[in-house]
Amino acid sequence: MKFEALKELDSGYIAGTYSRYALGVSKAEGHRLFDCGGRELIDFSSGIGVASVGYGNPIWAEAVKSQIDRLAHISNYYYTEPMARLAEGLCRRTGMKKVFFGNSGAEANEGAIKTARKYMSDNYPGRRDTILTLTGSFHGRTIATLAATGQDSLHKNFGPFPEGFVYAEANNIKDLREKLTSRVGAIMLECIQGEGGVIPLTKEFADEIAAICRENDVLLLADEIQTGMGRTGKFLCLEHYGLSPDVVTLAKGLAGGLPIGAVLFGEKTEKVLGAGDHGSTFGGNPVCCAGGCAVLEILSEGFLAEVAQKGEYLKEKLLALPGITGVSGRGMMLGAELKDGLVNTEIVAACLKKGVVVITAKHKLRFLPPLTMTTEEMDEGLAVLKSCLE
Repeated sequence: MKFEALKELDSGYIAGTYSRYALGVSKAEGHRLFDCGGRELIDFSSGIGVASVGYGNPIWAEAVKSQIDRLAHISNYYYTEPMARLAEGLCRRTGMKKVFFGNSGAEANEGAIKTARKYMSDNYPGRRDTILTLTGSFHGRTIATLAATGQDSLHKNFGPFPEGFVYAEANNIKDLREKLTSRVGAIMLECIQGEGGVIPLTKEFADEIAAICRENDVLLLADEIQTGMGRTGKFLCLEHYGLSPDVVTLAKGLAGGLPIGAVLFGEKTEKVLGAGDHGSTFGGNPVCCAGGCAVLEILSEGFLAEVAQKGEYLKEKLLALPGITGVSGRGMMLGAELKDGLVNTEIVAACLKKGVVVITAKHKLRFLPPLTMTTEEMDEGLAVLKSCLE
């Protein structure tokens, strides 16, 4: 289909919840997209960190195709091997104890919120009912996860919101302590705030949160939706901080391009939710879980070491470009600060015209390339970015 016809069809029938760029994607291979006319583009976004092992990765594709031929869906009233295997793999890689599967990051964070609420109700009835989150955070677009999100701009028009959330300023220990009332029973955080501008927590701030949780039986909920599954050079970003969470949420790159979300429970929380407390019709879908098992196979320790190295390479190259004044983030999750006068959305549009896909985070350019992208491909895309910045 030609792009103009696709654009007209889209606008005629799809709700206008996205401000789309002028790109219609017809297929993808490796680390490249192809538009409706067959033009090739280098992709530094991987579908916002979802196509983590590249488009059509042969190990992933074989696992998914094979599972489709055997079993595409069945109710969670029954057992399936892909779901059990993926849960086993995640627990072995993270040290967590049990897993619940849903379909998205927002659903995973809903599960984490419900788990925290139930833990507080079971252990501190009438005394604890509040979850502390951080300003600048993003935890999803459902009503509860929006309430947990510490960005006022996203709260407009959708109230009233569920009660039981309080926000502390990220990386401000004084404000954290002031917001920590006796009613707080859980702290929810992203080690790097992705949608908030690719802002990492400081080690000092993370250590303070860890101490608070340890000393007060406050649950630590780690949102690893964007930072997990090797994105930062470790399987989970919290490994860089030495954090021991009670709940971890995963999605995005977990199944390499298929819709999935997961809630991982530690020792304190593995038995909090019982039969009937939570559920998901499509959660644990056999095809998605088969894709997740393939991703786990690919994310070896050696592979993660390469991600860290390539992330350092990309950061160094970005810092050398004209118009970029700083780079935040870790591994292959980076945000580039632009000098005054440059507008990130204009740079993104210019790059698209020249065959490179970059995305934004607040006022920055954001880079979430497939973890399998080579340095040669990075150089090719960065040459285009340089021409647009100039």
